[in-house]
This record gives sequence, C-alpha cells and structure tokens, in this order.
Amino acid sequence: MLKRLFNSPRTGRLGTALLLAASISAGSLIAPQAAQAEGQLRIAEQFGVVYLLLNVARDQHLIEKHGKQAGIDIKVDWTQLSGGSAVNDALLSGAVDIAGAGVGPLLTIWDRTQGRQNVKAVASLGNFPYYLVSNNPNVKSIADFSEKDRIAVPAVSVSVQSRYLQLASARLWGDKDYARLDKYTINLPHPDASNAIKTGGTEVTAHFSNPPFQEQELETDGVHVVLNSYDLLGPNSPTLLFATEKFREENPKTYQAFIDALVEASDYIQRDKAGAADTYLRVTQSKADREQLIKIISNPQFEFTITPKNTYPLAEFLYRVGAIKHKPASWKDYFFQDAKLLQGS
Repeated sequence: MLKRLFNSPRTGRLGTALLLAASISAGSLIAPQAAQAEGQLRIAEQFGVVYLLLNVARDQHLIEKHGKQAGIDIKVDWTQLSGGSAVNDALLSGAVDIAGAGVGPLLTIWDRTQGRQNVKAVASLGNFPYYLVSNNPNVKSIADFSEKDRIAVPAVSVSVQSRYLQLASARLWGDKDYARLDKYTINLPHPDASNAIKTGGTEVTAHFSNPPFQEQELETDGVHVVLNSYDLLGPNSPTLLFATEKFREENPKTYQAFIDALVEASDYIQRDKAGAADTYLRVTQSKADREQLIKIISNPQFEFTITPKNTYPLAEFLYRVGAIKHKPASWKDYFFQDAKLLQGS
C-alpha cells in the first residue's frame, strides 16, 4: 500500500528533503550547533504556493540585496523539509535559523521553549484557505470518516492541518473528543499525498494540504472538498516563519534584511501574478500547469502578506483542550513585535 509511495526510486530535492527530515527527527543523533554569525542565514521551507514569498526572495536574491544595503554580505542556505515536527527539530537542533511551518507547530514550539530558546513567529506568509479533500464518495463531512480511511497530513497532531481537523472535531463532538480523528491521520509529504489522492489505489483516501496541491487534486473526478479552513476560522494565516530569540538578538541586520526582503517579495507578487507563477515553477522545479498556477495565485481569497491574521482563535483552542500549557494573552505573545507587524491578529 503506502510502502510503494516511498520505495519507488526518487531523485532530486524531495528525496534529499525526506532524508534530512528523517535524520533531524532523530534528534539525539545531531549535536546542537552554535548560532550562525551575523551575515549567515539558514532557512527551512516546505511545499506549496504558501511559500511563494520565500520563493520570490530566493529567486531575486532579495535577502542579499537588503543585507548589502545594511552594510553586510549575507549567505543564505535553503533547506526543504516536510512537516512541522521535522522543521521544529531542525530549529531547536541549530540546523536552521528561520523555520517555515504552520501556526500549529509554531504554537507548540512557542509553548515548549518559554524561558529557554523563546521561539516566536517572525512573520506570516499570507492568508490562504486550506482544503481537506477526499476521493471516497461516502465521505461528505468529517463525521463520515471510518477505519477504512486514512487522512494524509504533514505532521500528525502537530501540523496546522491536524489542528484544523481537531478544531472541527471539537465543534462537532465537543472538546473532549477533539482528537477523535487523529487515529485516521498519517504523516505524508504533500507531493506524495497528492499523487495518492489523484491516482487512488492506496489506503490514503483524504488529504489536508495547501495550494497548489488541493486545487490540482480537485481536478480529478470524484475528488471533493470535505472541509475548508476558512469555514472554521474565516480568512487566517495558516503558515508562519519563526526563529529563536537568540538568533534575532544576535543577528539584527540579517534579521531585518530578511523582513525587508519578505515585504518586497509581497509587493512583487501583488504587482505581477504571472511573474510570481514563473518564479514558483523555476524555484521549485514544479511541473504544475502555468495557467492554472496563475489562476491559483490570483485567487481573491489569497493574500501574500507578512502581517498575521486571525491566528489567535486557534491558540485559544489549543490551550483550552490542553495541547499547549501556556495561554497567550494575544497574538503578540507568540510573535516578535516588529513595526511592520503591528496590525496583526
């Protein structure tokens, strides 16, 4: 079943990313590294259009550009992983300086590092609806999932997709049953899960993902939306960038150059959707259809911005059900407070 998704010959960045994620998840096998000096930046990203701000910044060398304007040369290293757990492990082991993952993994690591590494969010990557889709005709709502189904998510119980599913479960069955569907979820990178949904024939009958995978899956006959994250929380920022307090304080010029690069990338995407689509194809080496990708990026429900939106309701929920021990007073508790983020939520 699922074994053939992983045992087939794989080459390129996905195979490397999976090997790196596995090694980082081992934790004890990797000795913590010292924080990088000013002028060096290591960034961990994942899969999907939600990382377009990073794709543009990388393609146009915007971090390096703003570093030069601040009087420093910045060397940027990029790593692609899958799942918030692997990303969190990479950050805490010292393997990366900036981590890209969902608000769920951010709240987990923020909660667990208080008084130590003090991890907080640096910026949002934008506002996007995430869809839970299924190729099982009997699954019309989350109440229809059974032992016959497996729901692919980037990281079981930790990823923002898992947290969305838990929130939906709590609303349907009550807080005490918020984890009712966790037993049906499995870890699977978005590209592999998307292929499983489109081709069928595996135990994966549902996938909670992000753009462009969800839109591509919905083009397959029989694949339909079971849950839309916007129906849960309204427009919100599902994916964030975060870092340790130590990195931010010891690398102020590098940190600021990174923020300025994201702002410039956001402005570019708003001006040139076609150019942004070409950037995504070029950087990720995706085989996605260009016209479809432009349509996805142009979705009026999408907003590529660093300002977080509507993240706090999920934080309140995770505290209420005991998934995190510390209750943030507001979104500002788990975000570094920089001038460009003051209007967040």
